[in-house]
Amino acid sequence: MYAITTLSRISRQNKKHIAAVAQFLQQNNLDLDPQVTEFIVLRQQDNIVACGGLDGDIIKCVAVADSLRGQGVLLKLITELINLAVEHGHTALFVYTRTENERLFRDCGFTTLVSVPGRMVLMENSGSRLTHYLQTLAAQRRPGSRISAIVMNANPFTNGHLHLVRYAAANADWLHLFMVNEDASQFPFRDRLALVRAATKEIHNLTVHPGSRYIISRATFPSYFIKDKAQVAGCHAQIDITLFRQYIAPVLGITRRVVGEEPRCPVTACYNRELRYWLSTPTLPFAPIELVEIPRLSWLKEPISASRVRELIRQKRYAEVAPLVPDTTLAWLQSRLNLHPEQAPAILTETGKP
Repeated sequence: MYAITTLSRISRQNKKHIAAVAQFLQQNNLDLDPQVTEFIVLRQQDNIVACGGLDGDIIKCVAVADSLRGQGVLLKLITELINLAVEHGHTALFVYTRTENERLFRDCGFTTLVSVPGRMVLMENSGSRLTHYLQTLAAQRRPGSRISAIVMNANPFTNGHLHLVRYAAANADWLHLFMVNEDASQFPFRDRLALVRAATKEIHNLTVHPGSRYIISRATFPSYFIKDKAQVAGCHAQIDITLFRQYIAPVLGITRRVVGEEPRCPVTACYNRELRYWLSTPTLPFAPIELVEIPRLSWLKEPISASRVRELIRQKRYAEVAPLVPDTTLAWLQSRLNLHPEQAPAILTETGKP
């Protein structure tokens, strides 16, 4: 029987103890995930024998010493992590783990959602939460044979995003727009959601969904247990798209997914290629979904992108932002940046709107 002498919580700011955690993780072939904010550490005679961390509602960096596996240590560790998460207001928890650990987490009360065979699984601490979410979505199903979907971060919402939404809505009986629900972006989720709704309020065949944890953010997708980093993008795409194709699309009758072409960002371009494959491949036993890629909206021969807007803001080149964003986004930026009222007309008129 094991004897745990101490159980402690370690903040990310405690560099000395975090270094010891990182060393223990390396001994277990894991990396220290940079987004974990707090760890639970179990020690035996001052030596770390188990640890696990929290990144919001995601449990990460779980490791147990070989000598203590199968002795209930994992259950104790997960229980403490759940208690810590509840203290921070998170009761719905997720864990990404290697395929060989699936049974261990199932024994701790987690249910498998989707998997990348032989590599990883996504699990949550509920057997019914996804079902309840899908029931909520089903109530928002609309009639029609051309039902499209867009998933976006909108960090912030630009004229490029608006062009994509207008095109998709004009070519569909109904359009479902899902916002990525996380705050790893520069602009908070609630503000991004409000900007999307404000700019699209005149599009009548559109439902804007306030995201869910079943739309997987690339920003929060963990890779600490994937040694071949070239596989990370593929694993993220497969998990994200399988969730969408298996669960979300069927309840809403979605037959198309609409994206903008990506001429500049290789990561997004790679994701679009993965998206096309996993939406249609017969290796998944679910109805295929058509991927529609449209050319990006440009201004002065440059594709409009949220990253460009963020860079202009960082450089305080506010006048150049105006042609790239809807008036609603521009007004919000002016308020956020605390610009003087007399500056607003100058920003709006100096370069004009497209």
